[in-house]
Amino acid sequence: MKQLRVHYTVLEISCHGIPWIASILALIWILDNKSLYQVQVNLLIGLLLDIIVIALLKSVTRRRRPSVSPVPFAVGPDKYSFPSGHASRAMLVFYFFKYLWPVSVLFLTPILAWVVAVSLSRLLMRRHHVLDIIVGLFVGYAEGLFMSLMYLEPETCYNLVYWLTDEKLSGAEYDI
Repeated sequence: MKQLRVHYTVLEISCHGIPWIASILALIWILDNKSLYQVQVNLLIGLLLDIIVIALLKSVTRRRRPSVSPVPFAVGPDKYSFPSGHASRAMLVFYFFKYLWPVSVLFLTPILAWVVAVSLSRLLMRRHHVLDIIVGLFVGYAEGLFMSLMYLEPETCYNLVYWLTDEKLSGAEYDI
């Protein structure tokens, strides 16, 4: 199992919240494509929702991790294990690309394999108990259902991006 530690670590980083949020913000800025704003903004909102929900659940339950090994990138409530934020985030991403912004099954299959691999790696690295992973997957699915209820329209996402980036819209009263 020690030979696989590098792979487990890569899976751990691949589902960490900070790289996901930073990547989406960077893609919004770099791509600057109005047709992609809806998927980018809704995914960003879903990931922020996931971080908040998991942090609240961890702060309430305060279940300790199964091992005493130091956890990289541990900040605040991440020293607790219940529920698994990585499992919930992976399931949210899968739900998002399966139901909210459907992609081809050609892409969906690797995403599902990634969800399973991330979940199993959390167990094999002794970061979580089995129940932590199962509840994390259910929480991610529930967050996906909630996101389907509040999924923002393209024009709302466009206005939100330009409001946040403070871009000047042509035709406004300041555009003389």
